[in-house]
Amino acid sequence: MKPTVQQYSPSKALWAITKASFRAIFENPSALIFSILFPIIFVLIFGAFGSGSGITYRIALEKEVSVTDTFYNALLQIPGIKMIKYADTVERREDMIKGKLTAILDIQKQTDTAGRLHYTVGIRTTTASSNTIYSFLPSLDLVKLKLEKLLSKNAEDIVVVRQPDIEAVRKYRAIDFILPGQLGFSILFSTLFGIAFTFFGLREQLVLKRFYATPVKKINILMGIGFSRLAFQVLSVTVLIVFGHFAMNFTLIHGVFTFLQILLLTLVMLFFLMGVGLIFSSVVKTDSSIPLLINIFALPQMMLSGTFFTIEVFPKWLQEICKVLPLTQYNDAVRKISLKD
Repeated sequence: MKPTVQQYSPSKALWAITKASFRAIFENPSALIFSILFPIIFVLIFGAFGSGSGITYRIALEKEVSVTDTFYNALLQIPGIKMIKYADTVERREDMIKGKLTAILDIQKQTDTAGRLHYTVGIRTTTASSNTIYSFLPSLDLVKLKLEKLLSKNAEDIVVVRQPDIEAVRKYRAIDFILPGQLGFSILFSTLFGIAFTFFGLREQLVLKRFYATPVKKINILMGIGFSRLAFQVLSVTVLIVFGHFAMNFTLIHGVFTFLQILLLTLVMLFFLMGVGLIFSSVVKTDSSIPLLINIFALPQMMLSGTFFTIEVFPKWLQEICKVLPLTQYNDAVRKISLKD
């Protein structure tokens, strides 16, 4: 009897490559460390730092006040105060809602018939700034007492500080900023290193050449390894989000729907990073060149894309560069998806 010859099946070949590639990922401990363990450690560390009470009072003014104004200069003497100027009132309100501003002060100055200055100070803030506004108010009262002694010996209602108008908003937590950055950090390095080294190894060990001698199509090789990498990264992102949500109260504004939106956005970012990894693996001559290319591409993004801290700490010209980086777009998009109603 003639032996039965199994007919070649593209779908079976694709599944076999995908399964073998996926198994190879889990047999490499460094993949799990860089994709899941390191980001969780960073989330815990930076989350702990971010949970402390604020010591900086970020204050904006409702309208411009002269830099020579007595009250304004007394305000600047409060330890930890930082005056923030906004060209756009919409941006100012967004920062107040997010708790980036302690308060917006409306300083009104009048002169009575005796020529004495009188100040009325209105305060607008939100519950998102509850960790700083209540420590700022006693400092403001101290400014009031000092000015009343300075402006008049018989001071009476020289400075009137109105009760703060506190708007109730959703609480923005440190984890809501930190976790999206760690998602970006995880998929950035894990995908680039995984794809670049995998395809370079297959090329150098002539595995790809052996594949080409079989009926297996090139697209099946690419899709098999790509699907396994996508599945692993989606799994690692899922673990990080679930950990962040249940262990550290990361905000998913619409629950499962928001979670699925983040996964869809992550898939788009993964396709982009896999393309970059493929380019690196095809142009290098030695495996030692891969980390160099990856670091040139990834390290600036890790530092400048709001992964560990906001890009607002940089000069304006550098912020414009930060905004065009792919990882900045991903980090910002995840933060908006998780928090926007």
